[in-house]
Amino acid sequence: MSEHDDTEVPLDDDALDGDDARRLLIVEDDAAFARTLTRSFERRGYIVHNASHLTDVEKLLETQSPGYAVVDLKLAGGDSGLACVQALHEHDPDMLIVVLTGYASIATAVEAIKLGACHYLAKPSNTDDIEAAFGRAAGDATVELTERQTSIKTLEWERIHEMLAATDFNISETARRLGMHRRTLARKLGKHRVK
Repeated sequence: MSEHDDTEVPLDDDALDGDDARRLLIVEDDAAFARTLTRSFERRGYIVHNASHLTDVEKLLETQSPGYAVVDLKLAGGDSGLACVQALHEHDPDMLIVVLTGYASIATAVEAIKLGACHYLAKPSNTDDIEAAFGRAAGDATVELTERQTSIKTLEWERIHEMLAATDFNISETARRLGMHRRTLARKLGKHRVK
């Protein structure tokens, strides 16, 4: 078989247990999206583990040490992907972690990188995008700078997410610090649902 052959080959965990094993953790609460990513990465030779909450991540890290992770920023049940990034980075500072989000915010991107992520991608992102991000862990000084028109809504959205990150995604505390009623903040966040 040539090295460029894309034919799917069944993988045996025992055969990949050596140093060449590429172990990946997908932290995603959307089961359909997690299944799609899992199948796609398995076809590329990764051993894939799945988690949908921070407690799942912590439990898995007791027995596994993945070298790669894909983490959804907003998880069901109020779990923050940023907390998962922090736990993964503390477990292994060399792990390559890519954060996925349905809404791009400068504040959360900065927090994700500070907590140990190597890259931050907006959804929808596919396996090619994610695998390329693993390979771009270092910064790129040749990226073209572009002027971006910033609307009041975008500035508000970024400020809200900066405060969410500062309060560890506590809605009540975020609303208090922003001088906003909690229901108003919840309504604003509801308009920009991740899923």
